[in-house]
Amino acid sequence: MEANLVASHKPDHEALFTPATRYLTMRDIFEDIFQNQPLDPTEAARRNMRPNLRTRFYEQAQAGEWDEKGNTGFPVLLDARPVRTPARQLLSAPARTLAEAIAAEWMAQERAVDPATMPLTRLANAIIDGVAVAPQPVAAEIRRYIGNDLLFYRASEPEGLVARQRQHWDPVIGWARDVLGARFVLAEGLMPVRQNPEAVAAAAAVLPAGVETKDHWRLGAISVVTSLTGSALLALALAAGLLTADEAWAAAHVDEDWNLEFWGRDELTLQQRTYRFAEMQAAAIVLDALR
Repeated sequence: MEANLVASHKPDHEALFTPATRYLTMRDIFEDIFQNQPLDPTEAARRNMRPNLRTRFYEQAQAGEWDEKGNTGFPVLLDARPVRTPARQLLSAPARTLAEAIAAEWMAQERAVDPATMPLTRLANAIIDGVAVAPQPVAAEIRRYIGNDLLFYRASEPEGLVARQRQHWDPVIGWARDVLGARFVLAEGLMPVRQNPEAVAAAAAVLPAGVETKDHWRLGAISVVTSLTGSALLALALAAGLLTADEAWAAAHVDEDWNLEFWGRDELTLQQRTYRFAEMQAAAIVLDALR
């Protein structure tokens, strides 16, 4: 995403905060970008869009101390002031390492604040404003993926691709069988195969189902990985520590990488993958911090 960089200046903080709350709201910074413009830089290029980015308006970003009274986690502070999400919730994390990682994204901004370079902040917003409010639909969507997972559908040829799928996918299928007690049916081709509901339920049983903040964060991260990879099993394996983010990402792109090797590089596809991998890494940071 191209950025119109403007000369840095520090605005009057008293004008940014109301006397009642003295909170900096991310809605003021990100609303137009999130609602009206694509964050994916390749999508923005296709639409010939140049986002209007806000000039960096703060000197320091850091993690605050745990709020014992409100039990809201470790807040992200800009110039010692708490930040709020687009839905006016406190931007905070259930682990200090997460709050510090979010603050590091803010510190990494130079002249302008570019949400496209802040995947962990965007994920935090989605979890706080969305998952925490309605975790059940998120979990239900992951369960639907389990019943029709990418790893179930295998190529019949060429042998090289078949072998590569086995290499990357069979260990996860075996882990689901041996550790989760979920025995899945594999199929060749794209024709849907019906899985045993008991197998799906066994895999879904490890989804975070608590009401604590950390459960919402883990569920949100698993949801993101599921969406990015097309595989809930890869997401669950990543959450369990069976796979690294790099390994899960490679497993999700076995077919695509095979085609790229034979048909050549597609620069647009690779740009999109770079952007999406940053989303994957953000989710992995959450899962690592809360494992």
